[in-house]
Amino acid sequence: MPMSPKNSKAGLALNLGSSALAIVRTVKQVRRARGTQDALTVLNTLAGLLPLITSALLVLRRLRGRSQEPAR
Repeated sequence: MPMSPKNSKAGLALNLGSSALAIVRTVKQVRRARGTQDALTVLNTLAGLLPLITSALLVLRRLRGRSQEPAR
């Protein structure tokens, strides 16, 4: 059975890369918001960061699971 594009190693790596870039961008937004002393913006940005971290961790778990599968 052929792998679907979203389950390919390249697709997972691309997904991980885009998640990492989004995390970096959001961390920069948090730093900017902290500089302005705007607590609501900081909280909003941190709330947006949590799903990005979760997404990256899920992709890492899938990549690790692929490396432990026996070759077919």
